[in-house]
This record gives sequence, C-alpha cells and structure tokens, in this order.
Amino acid sequence: MVELALPKNSTINPGKVWDKPAGATNVREFKIYRWSPDDEENPRTDTYYVDTDDCGPMVLDALLWIKNKVDSTLSLRRSCREGICGSCAMNIDGSNTLACTKGMDEIRGAVKVYPLPHMPVIKDLIPDLTVPYTQLRSIEPWLKTDTPEPEREWRQSHEDREKLDGLYECILCFCCQTSCPSYWWNGDRYLGPAVLLQAYRWLIDSRDEATGERLDDLEDPFKLYRCHTIMNCTQSCPKGLNPAKAIAEIRKMMIERRV
Repeated sequence: MVELALPKNSTINPGKVWDKPAGATNVREFKIYRWSPDDEENPRTDTYYVDTDDCGPMVLDALLWIKNKVDSTLSLRRSCREGICGSCAMNIDGSNTLACTKGMDEIRGAVKVYPLPHMPVIKDLIPDLTVPYTQLRSIEPWLKTDTPEPEREWRQSHEDREKLDGLYECILCFCCQTSCPSYWWNGDRYLGPAVLLQAYRWLIDSRDEATGERLDDLEDPFKLYRCHTIMNCTQSCPKGLNPAKAIAEIRKMMIERRV
C-alpha cells in the first residue's frame, strides 16, 4: 500500500490574533497569510482588525494600515496604488486580483489574503516571480526587424494599431498565470496565459518582422498546447483582458501557416 504525505510545511497553522483597535466603531477582520524563511516554521494565518474609518476603502489601504499601525513585519509588494503596475497582485477572498483595486465592500465576512498561488513565497504576501519572468524573456518581447531603422518612428496604420488593443494593456501582474490549473501542472514548460498573451502581442504587430521565427519557437507540445481553455485566466484578469483568446489566435496562426 502506497502512503502519501504532504510536506511538513504545507500545513497552514492558526496564527496570532491581534487586538481590536481601541475606540473603533467600524472594524473589519483580516486573516492574512504569514511565512518567513528565517523562522523555520510552518506558514500561519494571523488575524487583524482594521479601523475602516481610519483608512481608505481598498484592501491595499487596509494592508498598509496594518503594516504602519499594527505589525510592521508584514511584507507585501505595492507601488502605484492605481491598478497600473501590477505589484500588489495577490489572492483575496479566493480570487487573484490587485489589492489596490479590490474594495473591502466587495467582500463579505473576514477578508482572507494570501500570496498568488503556485509561486514559491519569498515572505508573507511576496511571491517569487523568477520563473514567469524567465519565461517572458524567452519570447523576446520587443520589436524585431531586418529593415534598416527609419529616421523617425516605425509607421503603423490605424487598423494595424487597433489589433494591439486588448494586448498591450497587460501589466504583468500574473493573476492569470497563477490562476491557471494547466500552469500549476506544467509551469516548468508551459508558458502560461500571461506570457502567451505577450507573445501574441508581438506576433500581431505589423511592424515586427520575426513572425516565422516567433512561431517556430512556440511550436512545442508544452509551450503553447497545454492550454485546455479552462478560462480562469480571462476571469481573473484585473484589466479585463482575454488571454485565452490570444492563445487561440496563436494556434490559428500555427494552422494557417501550414495551409
């Protein structure tokens, strides 16, 4: 009989319950994933209470309130606070999203905050994005041309420019990448929805002259074809983009060039 056991550190233990803010009338409960490689202990979920009259309406506002006024050891990424940089991507209330654009009023009960799934954790809510950024680098996400560079800019028609809509807006938060079960299973070889959307953005750019080379590089059983149209990527994208459609368009290009 085969006996299967989870790794010791896969168990998330109950953590510390912090005091409620004194004198607060409007309080929200937060359960936040905590883990530090320095502690040599299992991950835990600490419970905090936020005075919502003393901070902004977004989950990120509450996290910064906790860090600044309750527990300075809480670690997270954030930058723009405007849904532009993608730094504060995390799993909130069971869904991948941006903490800076997720309102506390959108969540019932305790607000549960975890790092993006599947990625190794550096500390607390900070995922290690080395693998997806390495995969992004592999598709060479820049303009590649053989034609001598013009004196001014590369010209592009309005119609060709419109083809990039729904692609260039990607902020590389990797909410889609880490919500994809196919990426969970084959993340070492499958490029994932975020990277493939970026790949299509350059494949469809009329100024780029390396279409054949790019398609050759993607012609692989794992890089492209592990997508099973589960559609988690499209559902989780905080910018409302459709990575699944981009992947389908790449597959279509693969077929058309054989005809």
